[in-house]
Amino acid sequence: MNCAAANQKDMVDYLQTLGYQPQKINNNDYWYLSPFRTEKEASFKINRNKNCWYDHGFGRGGRLVDFGTLYFNCSIADLLKRLSQSPNGPSLSFHQQHSPNTFSKGFIGKAGEKKDPTEDAKIIVLEAKPLAEKTLLHYLQKRNIPIKIAQRFCRELTFQLYGKKRTVIGFQNNAGGYELRGPHFKGASSPKDSSFFDYGKDQLTVFEGFFNYLSYLTICQQEIKTLTNFLVLNSLSFFQKEKERMETHQQIHLYLDNDPAGIKCAQLALQWSQKFIDHSHFYKQHKDLNEMIMMMSNQTQKITKKHSHGL
Repeated sequence: MNCAAANQKDMVDYLQTLGYQPQKINNNDYWYLSPFRTEKEASFKINRNKNCWYDHGFGRGGRLVDFGTLYFNCSIADLLKRLSQSPNGPSLSFHQQHSPNTFSKGFIGKAGEKKDPTEDAKIIVLEAKPLAEKTLLHYLQKRNIPIKIAQRFCRELTFQLYGKKRTVIGFQNNAGGYELRGPHFKGASSPKDSSFFDYGKDQLTVFEGFFNYLSYLTICQQEIKTLTNFLVLNSLSFFQKEKERMETHQQIHLYLDNDPAGIKCAQLALQWSQKFIDHSHFYKQHKDLNEMIMMMSNQTQKITKKHSHGL
């Protein structure tokens, strides 16, 4: 793998392997929340026609090699080695969080000694316990997920990043890592993997993220594990990897996001086999299942409030 070959990789597909999805698409421009910092409005753009990126908040851009060396804070040689070892994606941890200081050659420690900035950029899980923190329970309520359902499948996690502690909702994957969510945080601890719930059934229901899985359980409100196994991908980059597991079932029900990446995966699966059934039409006016039940809840509250005012 050399720089020319690395820069030929499609950057939209590459960011997908890192777990990033575009917030909006305008012709050939794909807009993302910046991988280099926490933000609410997308300022990171990929022009798919030119296969180049530009971060408006950071004021820098370039090709894939430029992005990879900044994102992983590594040399070009190290990046090319990693890409060669893992042609479909990076062998480094997914969802690494960065701050502007990460792009310096090194942080200055005690006595003027430099230390590796990637040490502080790693998410370190300190504690996992039952969900009880009030702000997290309120966050679940805002997303219209019953607390009892969330407590069955999620944990309250405290982790450290850049020397600071955070407490978030954790959803464990098959490899022992966690998807991490909170009112102001989205990320994952290593190792990154999908989450499979095997109840010994010949039906499988597949989701992109765990909030959609919890939303499905919320809608059904019954012991549906008597009918189906469940697979939460946690990233669409695992979709093809999970093909063999999915196809061991007689029917595979897909509830992927209604965005270009999710639609692309659903269409690919329909080409693989007639076993796959795309259910995205169920929430066709929304990005995903969770957005749908949140909108339904908001509409119900508006109607109830309007009715009460009329009494």
